[in-house]
Amino acid sequence: MRKYLVFLVLGVAWLISKAFWTREMKWVGGTPKGDPWRGIRVLCFLNHTSLFEWLFIAMAPPRFLWRVANHGVVPAAEKTTSRPIVGQFFKLVGAHVVSISRERDHTWREVLSRIDPDSMVVILPEGRMKRPGGLDSKGQPMSVRGGIADILEVIQEGPMLIAYSGGLHHVQAPGERLPRMFRKIRMNFELVDIAAYRAERMRDADGPIGFKRAVVDDLERRRDRNCPT
Repeated sequence: MRKYLVFLVLGVAWLISKAFWTREMKWVGGTPKGDPWRGIRVLCFLNHTSLFEWLFIAMAPPRFLWRVANHGVVPAAEKTTSRPIVGQFFKLVGAHVVSISRERDHTWREVLSRIDPDSMVVILPEGRMKRPGGLDSKGQPMSVRGGIADILEVIQEGPMLIAYSGGLHHVQAPGERLPRMFRKIRMNFELVDIAAYRAERMRDADGPIGFKRAVVDDLERRRDRNCPT
């Protein structure tokens, strides 16, 4: 069954990362009480810098990987999933990996349709990678796209885990073929209650467009404030 294959792929990636890279992780505001990995509905990954960000998988416990294998909904760029070898790997990083275009078309509607009461969405809401100069491939500043707000319209309660990457250009930058091993990778985590987060963003928002703008602005502020430096 697919879930066992996905768990095997994620498990191998977890072991590789553990063996060849060191890790530093912190919780924004201090370590949450209880099990912070339990019942996550949305994993929002910020500061997208490399195709090797799967290395951060070693910061999660194996039980979290099992949840991804069973219930993970992962929007992945068609540009990535269409790569000959790399694409096959990324097609196996969740229970439902949906190749999406850069437009709000049927591919994005497919992502939303895959979400059920048990789903956990894993999303990189910036939608493109930061180059070493700090901009994207077109020379534009990195910004959060509004799709994350669509996700929060479908998943309206439960925990959201925001993962702030310290960046991986020192390991592998876009355009480089092989990663550098035995480097330290850094990430900060923040646990957010979705219902409270939605209520706060909607307080001064003027309808769906205002809510989307508020979510985008907030996540960009959090990214700039909380990413490891």
